[in-house]
This record gives sequence, C-alpha cells and structure tokens, in this order.
Amino acid sequence: MHEPDAADVVEVVPNQPDMEWLRDQKRLNEWQLQFRSLPLRTTYQTLVKMTLLIHSKAIHPRILQVSPIAKRWLVQSFHKSSVCQSVSIKDDSYQYIQKSKVPTMHFQKSLLRLPIPELEKTCTRYLRSQKAILSPEEYQVTEKAVEHFKTGLGLDLQVQLKQLDKANKHTSYISGPWFDMYLRDRVPVVLNYNPFLAFLPEEKPGYSDPVIRASNILVSSMRFMRTLREEVLEPVVYHLNPAKTDNQRFRNIVRWIPSSVASYVAYAQKVFPLDMSQFGNLFNSTRIPELGKDRLKCNPNARHMLMMKNGHFYVFDIFDRDGNILSPSYVHACVSYIANSQSPPPSHCLAILSSENRDTWAKCRAELIAAGNEEALDAIDTAAFNIVLDDLDVGMDPEKMYRTFLYGNGKNRWFDKSFSILMTRDGQSALNFEHAWGDGVAVMSYFNEVAKEINEKPFIHPDSKPANIDASQHVRRLEFNLTPGLKQAIENAVQVYEANTSALQVDVLESDVFGKNSCKKHKVSPDAMMQLGFQVAYYLQNGTTVATYESCSTSAFKHGRTETVRPATLETSAFSRAVASSQPPSNAELKKIIMECSKVHGNLTKEAAMGQGFDRHLFGLRKMAEAAGGPLPELYTDPAYAKINHNILSTSTLPSTAISFGGFAPVVRDGFGVGYQIQDDRLGIVLSSYPPHRDGAGFIECAQKAYEIIYNTLNKA
Repeated sequence: MHEPDAADVVEVVPNQPDMEWLRDQKRLNEWQLQFRSLPLRTTYQTLVKMTLLIHSKAIHPRILQVSPIAKRWLVQSFHKSSVCQSVSIKDDSYQYIQKSKVPTMHFQKSLLRLPIPELEKTCTRYLRSQKAILSPEEYQVTEKAVEHFKTGLGLDLQVQLKQLDKANKHTSYISGPWFDMYLRDRVPVVLNYNPFLAFLPEEKPGYSDPVIRASNILVSSMRFMRTLREEVLEPVVYHLNPAKTDNQRFRNIVRWIPSSVASYVAYAQKVFPLDMSQFGNLFNSTRIPELGKDRLKCNPNARHMLMMKNGHFYVFDIFDRDGNILSPSYVHACVSYIANSQSPPPSHCLAILSSENRDTWAKCRAELIAAGNEEALDAIDTAAFNIVLDDLDVGMDPEKMYRTFLYGNGKNRWFDKSFSILMTRDGQSALNFEHAWGDGVAVMSYFNEVAKEINEKPFIHPDSKPANIDASQHVRRLEFNLTPGLKQAIENAVQVYEANTSALQVDVLESDVFGKNSCKKHKVSPDAMMQLGFQVAYYLQNGTTVATYESCSTSAFKHGRTETVRPATLETSAFSRAVASSQPPSNAELKKIIMECSKVHGNLTKEAAMGQGFDRHLFGLRKMAEAAGGPLPELYTDPAYAKINHNILSTSTLPSTAISFGGFAPVVRDGFGVGYQIQDDRLGIVLSSYPPHRDGAGFIECAQKAYEIIYNTLNKA
C-alpha cells in the first residue's frame, strides 16, 4: 500500500442558508403546535430545559448556504504551506471528511411529518393562482368545478388521504406517489429530468489538469461517502440563532438525547433538522429501466468506481477489503491510466441507450442480459458513481458548457447513474444527476463539501507522482457482447438523440442592472424580483401571463420532497400589464405594486416550505381518486387544471457559492427552462428553449428590459 502525498485535512465548513421564512413567528407557532400535544410532553420540557443551559458561542455554520450562485466567484487563496503534510491513509484524517459527534441520522426518526393541508385552504390557493392565468370566462368554469370538489368528492378523498397517511407514519403522503411518478414516466431522462451543476473554474495553476482535478474530486468524494456511510457526517440542520446553538456545547448535549425526541429538542432551540432519507441513494445507485416502471438499484457494499472515456467503461476498486479508502497516489495512477488510454470509440457505443425512451431501453437491457452482459451491467449499476472524461475544450463559453454538461456526447454518458462528474479536457467540470432518487439536499450537501475541499485542501497536486504500480492490473475495461438487434437499436438511439438535442436552443443573460444589494436597499426579496422579471419579460414578448413553476424544498419534514411556488400572481400580472401599457401608472403606483409582488411571493414561499402549497396536495388527492377507479372529479378534467400544470416557465435557482451555474431543459415543448442567479451586484439567466415554439433570444432581450424597468421604478424618487 502506497502512502499518499496528501494534504493535512481540515473540517469542511459550508455556510448558512437564507431561510427567512423560519423567522416568521406565526410559522414557528405552527411548528410548535405540532408537537405540543404529543406523548412524553413532560420529558420534552425537561430536555428543553437542559438545552436552555447552552451558552452562546458562535462558530462557523455547517449548513448548505442558500445564497446566490456566484458564477465568477473567486476561490480563496491557496497556500501551499497548508497542504504539505502527508498523513497515513488509515488515519481518520484521511479516511473521513469530518467526524461529527452527532450521528448523521440522529434527527431522522423524530422529524415532523409533512402536513396534509386543509381542503378549503388548498382550494382557495388553487383558485388564487388560476385567476392570474385564466380569462374571466375560464375562471368562472374553474370556480364552479372547485366548489363541487370541495363540497363533494374532495371531502371523501381528503378523508382517504389522511387515513392512508395515518397508516404510514414512517413516511410522507407524497413520497411514494412522487417516486412512482418519476419511475413510471417513459420519456428519456436526458433533457426531461437530469439537470446539471457546474463547479467553479479552478483558479490555482496546474490544478485544472483533468487528471489532477478528477483525482481530487474522486478522493474527496470517497471521503464524503465513507463519512456518510459510517454516520459521522454532520446532520444537515438550520440554526435560526447560530450564535446560541451552532456550537460544540449544543452538539455535546443533543448527541445524548434519544433519537426518538431529538428533533423536538432541536426545534425548541430553534434548530431545524432537514430530512436526510435520500442520502442513501447518493452512492452505488442507478435507475434501472423496466417495462412500465423503472426501479432504483443500490448496493452499498460495492467497492469500485466507474469511469468513461471515448464510449468505453472502466472500473477499479477505491476501497480495500477492510473498507479503507485507497491512497491518493493509487487513485492518481488509475485515473491517469484511463485518461491516457488511446482506445478509439467502439463502433457501437452502448451508453447511448441510456438516453432512450424508458420502455425501449428496458427491452434493450433485457436483450443485453440475455446476451451474457449481466455482470458488466452490474458493475456499472453498483459503482460508487461515474466520472466522465470528455475529449473537448469548452473554455468559458456558457453555451458550450451548458450543452456539454446537460447532455453532451451521449455515447460517453450513462444518464441512469445517481450522478456523474463530467470533466472536459481543459478542466471544466460539472455534476449531472438522475432525478428520481432525490432532490437537492443530498446533492448540494455532497457538492458543497467536495467543492470546498478540492479548492482548499486537494490531496493531489501538479507535482504529485502517481503510485508506482501497473495500473492495467487494477483497472478493468468492461466488454459487451452486442447482438445485431442491439447494434441496430444503438444506431436508432444515436439518430433520436441527435435530433432531440440539436433542437435545443441556449441563451444567456448576464446583467449588472441590479443585484441583491439593491433589493435589500429597497426592502424587496431578491428572488421575488427575479421572478417578477420573468413575468414581465414573458408579458412583453407574448402579451399574456402563463403557468410558472418554481421548486421549493419541503425537506424540513420527514420524507419531504418538493412543493411548487407559483410566481405568476395577480400582482405580477398587474405590474406586467401596467409597464406594457401605453399609459403606465405613476412611478409611485408602480413601486407600490412591486412591494406587493414581493410580499405575496414571500408568503407563497413560506406556505410552500411549510408544506402548505396546493400542487402536491391536489396531486395526492388525484392519486387517491385514480386508485379508487371511476371518473375523475371535475376539477381534474377541467382544462384549467391541465393549463396550470403545463408550465411554460419552469424556473430554478441553485444557490450555492460553490456553483458556477446550473441548467435544465424546458419541461414542455413550448416552454422555457430558466436557470437563474442573483449576486450582490449582478444577475444572470441561462435559458433553454425549443425553436420555433419559443424565441429564447427574444425572451432574453425582454428580460433585460424588464429588470431595467424594475430597477428604475425602485430607484426613482
């Protein structure tokens, strides 16, 4: 075993999120009411008194930062003197990325359950959102359908949903149906589901070499993986008052609190644990295509890694038989061997099949297994994750990076892996992940930790030497037996893939018209202003308001997934119409509308984060109706229900200072995929669309104009 030429290890310390909704006292009271009447109340009160003894002692927060993406964020200065000490690979300082005193899943058992909203409130919220996008005549029809629903069959469905939820207290009412929705969808995962997150460019000389960068990402990933698996990764929590609770005294006390009540003690101290159930599918996991419905496959005992180059698959061990992470120099040697491989692409690249329609892919996979390829497929499925080496340069061209990281060379991808790290020849890198297994919390926790470590404490340096081994004895290239039918299927898949991906248009806006600082000055929400800009831009371009989707995590609850924020409101519609008018109102009136837009958007975000949106509730009720058989309630057959779920504007921000930018394709053919960011003094949009259904360049022009209007309105006396 070779000793690593590695860095001394530092604690990875992410930053604090912007979760202002938790500061709303009314919302906090709602949380407290949920556990105030629970059994063992006296025990809880005693434990709360214990935690009140904690003294204030601020340390660095350990939570994912929910602040704007910084595309040009400069990494902290790298000091060579801090990374010159070698450590034994069996030392904890190498084997673990951190050693938390509080077990990773300590709060999981006692997390609050995702609430089922009141039917009356859901119907009110639904109508409120529909009114912004429907004509008066359409709205009257929808209003009647909703009235029939909430006084008729909806009441029965609500009772059934609550009974089902009560019988399954280990999970949430949305978790099972949401998994089912993802896994039953037969469309290809590429473009339709898989998003990407791009790492910040490497600033340190020599470290952008793809072998160095890939090796460092792999080593840090394995450290994160082992830390997670042995439950010494810090639980993902939010400290409302970090000066009082984000300290070792709090951790020393809460670690001894029984897991059955640990979350309640945390809530009493205004510390909010997040659901971590999805972390189990982060590594050694793959989506398996099957007819009708896919499944997730996970083998946590697997010890190997997958890499791809030129359409070839390579595997090598990354843990020894005792579960220890192998040395950085060994990893360096294996990655170098694969990167230096000169094998030309296969005549028929199997990987392209993972981009196919799910039933088509399922049939091909069955044929692959019948042809004797089951062992090779299992090696792909159970690998820790996938690193893809692409033989191209993307520079700092955002469109080229976007296309490479969202889909790229389909012959050199395996879109079904839980996640893949994509590495270009010039060292640009990104994470592309399959969405069925989970949402953002697990991915962002991993991404932030690894990004921080490879920038501040990399284990492999430009002058590092790979281990003196014959890497060909450690790395195995997977071989496949392809039947004539499979070869034809691959050729067909290539044609479909090229047609689908070539149809996508990408447009970019980078503007310094305003940023977070300007929003704070005028006491408006930065996210609300970004969303208002989208509404105004669409109205300026098309003269109407359409269904808009913004994802919001409900991970504050056990097995929470996401809820939808509906940014298209009566207020944003009023502002859009006003600024597009030939006789706009006074600036004072416009500013008043902006303030109301911000207030309403903030309330919608709070409701969604508290599990009080309407989308997931109506989804759950519909699943109950479908399970019962018979005709669906009128609410679901009303064209307005299809209209609000046909999201023309699908928007998402990936707020972490570790991310350069992220992206995804439109969710409907005539829609836009809007990835956005807002920094202190800048804002950015990366927009995807499918011409001729939509004009992305025109939307970007209108967006620039919209943000200028918003800025000028806020800054005029």
